[in-house]
Amino acid sequence: MHGKHRVLAKQKLSEEVYRMEVEAPLVALERKAGQFVIVQCDDDYAERVPLTIADADPIKGTVTLIFQTVGASTHRLALKEPGDEIVLLGPLGNPTHIENFGWAVCVGGGIGLAPLHPIALALKAAGNRVTVISGARTAELLIMQKELNAIADRNIVVTDDGSAGAKALVTVPLAELCRENPPPDIVITLGPPIMMKFCAETTRPFGVKTLASLNTIMIDGTGMCGGCRVSVGGQTKFVCVDGPEFDAHLVDWAQMMSRLGAYKPREKIDHDRCHLEIAAEAAASAAETAGGRR
Repeated sequence: MHGKHRVLAKQKLSEEVYRMEVEAPLVALERKAGQFVIVQCDDDYAERVPLTIADADPIKGTVTLIFQTVGASTHRLALKEPGDEIVLLGPLGNPTHIENFGWAVCVGGGIGLAPLHPIALALKAAGNRVTVISGARTAELLIMQKELNAIADRNIVVTDDGSAGAKALVTVPLAELCRENPPPDIVITLGPPIMMKFCAETTRPFGVKTLASLNTIMIDGTGMCGGCRVSVGGQTKFVCVDGPEFDAHLVDWAQMMSRLGAYKPREKIDHDRCHLEIAAEAAASAAETAGGRR
């Protein structure tokens, strides 16, 4: 479903992470766990940004998007306020295959905790024992904890600096769980590519089936542009139509991360410029307010 959709609510979760509730009744009705949408800030000429659906309410007709301001487009999206409109296309991608596996471990890192939520919810509804591993650099970046705690049989929290939970990487508790007898029946991981890669390397020696939800460069979201191509088991796949979930043990992580790095210098320029512009606007607004008080 494609068209303009009204922003209903916006919340700043941390310095650069936002939650946005958008009116999209058809998407809310059709979406399944693991699917995503393409968002454009203004019109058909704006950059198309893939965002995973963090939650949906088919009764209210809304979808919830959680995103991090990385480049110019996500910074522009963060400036949208309730009542503004955005262009939204979806739901796209193949939904997560849900069944009663037995014991499912869901590993999320940073912003990846948002798309982890509907997957963990669907796995629990299917009768699985669900263990969540929530990881982030700091406590401030640890999102969706209330929602994940309500779902999971156990939520293991780790942070890089130890400001919440244990001071460790997500692979530490993941390895401990894999050493249990029996080990998990399935592991699903969402987060930075380097995190997902090492989750795959952690589970590989134990033979635990591991799925990774990939977030690659994407333009049209329909398989035509080829920008999201990855190599999986030696075969070329397109994340937007063949994924976004793939066998993590078969993904060519080096190739994927190399392609993702192509636009990092430009993203940093846009990121820094947007922050300077926001700071300048805030200073101008403060000066104008102060002048009005004289």
